[in-house]
Amino acid sequence: QVQLLESGGGLVQPGGSLRLSCAASGSISTINFMGWFRQNPGKERELVAAITRGGVTNYADSVKGRFTISRDNAWMALYLQMNSLKPEDSAVYYCNARTMVLRTYWGKGTPVTVSS
Repeated sequence: QVQLLESGGGLVQPGGSLRLSCAASGSISTINFMGWFRQNPGKERELVAAITRGGVTNYADSVKGRFTISRDNAWMALYLQMNSLKPEDSAVYYCNARTMVLRTYWGKGTPVTVSS
């Protein structure tokens, strides 16, 4: 089992920055992929950014050049630095972890609102 707890969401003006954090606990040594997803009401959850055990990163086209995903080497923490935020970035952001035995875990989410 892996437990995930997000923090860092909130209200920010367009053009501003936020840093999301995800604290992982439990069987973290089995994790080989972590990512950030986001979802708005009535829409599908979408991948924002991901990072593998080997450090390979992947970003949605809409956030490339603005968001940066990072993690600590022990998989105890995952971060998402979000710069130049736009109103369309508003959503609930979820932390995701996948293990070597293909189990998937989700946090409860942290809301981000970009508005003036």
